[in-house]
Amino acid sequence: MAEIKLVAEARSEFGKGAARRLRRESKIPAVLYGHGGDPVHVALPGHQTALALRQANALFAVELDGKSQLAVVKDVQRDAIGTVIEHIDLLVVKKGEKIAVDVPVHITGESAPGTIHIVEAQTLSVEAEATHIPVSIEVSIEGLAAGTNIFAADVTLPAGSTLLTDGDHIVVAVAEPRGEAEDAAGEGAEGASAEAAAE
Repeated sequence: MAEIKLVAEARSEFGKGAARRLRRESKIPAVLYGHGGDPVHVALPGHQTALALRQANALFAVELDGKSQLAVVKDVQRDAIGTVIEHIDLLVVKKGEKIAVDVPVHITGESAPGTIHIVEAQTLSVEAEATHIPVSIEVSIEGLAAGTNIFAADVTLPAGSTLLTDGDHIVVAVAEPRGEAEDAAGEGAEGASAEAAAE
């Protein structure tokens, strides 16, 4: 995964008023923490950071006072509407270090005709090297019949990743559409009634 460079500014003012002033200047309050160091409060460029956050598990190279640190997002706080980023928590990481992350599940293929698939897990928790975090985990449902479940343990993970989610957790379930299943059950019941009446 390519590093996304962000030039940060140290901030010394805190509180809601200071945060509002930063956001008016198109900056986002953030904190860098990890590896036993004291938390570092910074301001990030708003537009560039918002664009970068569209990528799941983005790896940032945060430059501050001429020094660069690798970091990943651990938490994003938004306003009640969800459109304004109010604060970001960044975890400092190092190359070679393994961290726990939630990776989006991406469904590929089509299940058998006349079936639908239900995604039970939008993400899977894995342990991965900080500079090689998977963007997504592909799960194929090609040709799967109704009644088939794909469990977390069945999923092929990207190289270097280890599953943290419980292996018995259902990721995708393939089923008949509810209306069709009910129709089939109804037809079976009507057929049984007709046979009973004939007897």
